[in-house]
Amino acid sequence: MNKHAGAAQWDPSPNNLEPFWMGFTPNRAFKKKPRLIARAKDMHYYDMTGRPVLDATAGLWCSNAGHCRDRIVEAIQKQAAELDFAPTFQFGHPKVFELSSRLATLAPGDLNYAFFCNSGSEAADTALKIALAYHRAKGEASRTRLIGRERGYHGVNFGGISVGGMVANRKFFGTMLAGVDHLPHTYNRAEQAFTKGEPKWGAHLADELERLVALHDASTIAAVIVEPMAGSTGVLPPPVGYLKKLRQICDKYGILLIFDEVITGFGRLGHPFAAERFGVIPDMITFAKGVTSGAIPMGGVMARQHIYDAFMNGPDHVIELFHGYTYSGHPIAAAAGVATLETYKEEGLFERALKLEDKWADAAMSLRGKPHVADIRTMGLVAAIDLNPIDGSPGKRGYDAMEKGFHDHGIMLRITGDTIALSPPLIIKEEQISEIFEDKLPKVLAAI
Repeated sequence: MNKHAGAAQWDPSPNNLEPFWMGFTPNRAFKKKPRLIARAKDMHYYDMTGRPVLDATAGLWCSNAGHCRDRIVEAIQKQAAELDFAPTFQFGHPKVFELSSRLATLAPGDLNYAFFCNSGSEAADTALKIALAYHRAKGEASRTRLIGRERGYHGVNFGGISVGGMVANRKFFGTMLAGVDHLPHTYNRAEQAFTKGEPKWGAHLADELERLVALHDASTIAAVIVEPMAGSTGVLPPPVGYLKKLRQICDKYGILLIFDEVITGFGRLGHPFAAERFGVIPDMITFAKGVTSGAIPMGGVMARQHIYDAFMNGPDHVIELFHGYTYSGHPIAAAAGVATLETYKEEGLFERALKLEDKWADAAMSLRGKPHVADIRTMGLVAAIDLNPIDGSPGKRGYDAMEKGFHDHGIMLRITGDTIALSPPLIIKEEQISEIFEDKLPKVLAAI
């Protein structure tokens, strides 16, 4: 862009794509052939011409209740007119307490306390900080080591990329946090290809935590953080028994277990949280995305009773945890969260996801043998389709699938390299499942 001396120049034109530096996007390619969305409703986006685009990704894993739902829209409008902002440092407002109470009821076990932030990235860093502070409060300040997992995604803040294990998210940003180690990821195509739900092979990989304890000593380890089902890396369901083994080892050595449920929370796997599906109660759960169905940014951490209780010492007037964000528990986000949870409950959307899981899985597996398909994995209302890469151009076939899907076949796809990840709104109808797997995706695969 040209800059002029003197008074600032402002171009009010809405058609200049250049100034917006887009995240996780090849900016030059996008701006040559943009995929612009003008509006949305229920299961569809609409481009600038009004053409419908079937949303097979729930936006970015977040619009679980569908788009522009009346109850959520009205709650946001009403709250914005009534109370636009109130701090939650030393003050409060009714909606954030209402939402916290509902989340405490929804979460399994004694995950009774909600600490709010604004995104999944902030939620991950919040949980890690709580873990470190918890051990210090318990008199075990030597527990500072954090353990993540290869191919894990925990957002893009420094804590999250430190414990995360996606190479491109880490390699540009230096050494990150010290004292971090990683478990191996759980995917083995030779043992798990074309699996519906939890693969039978791989539970033994949890035993790698024993090796890390032997290497570092339990007295130095604060927490282990994993996604119950790894999402952004390309949908890796946990092997049967894997998460229960992690819980047992963490209990054995006094290590906190954190589930990152930013993707898996709020019905994506047919339950309020994946912890319930797998019968494992972690010490903390991070959440975001589906808590407001993506309508307003919000994230947070659910913490168990013993975590909260460890901080409730000393004089009553002294701050217990020196952490928080200006917009933690924002009134409009809290109102959106309450309306979203009401929508999930009244429409039975979590139960709906569980009911549709088998049809979804069968439909996804029907693509086996189609051009370029190397593997398919499903769980809940999630599916991943691994594509054989183009020689010398890794990621290009996946990018072509996304681009052609939008421009030529009216479907929004999420890609990670050469993997197509699907996670539709939970309001999807059976005929729309057929539309995705019997019509649109076969055409996309034939075109790439």
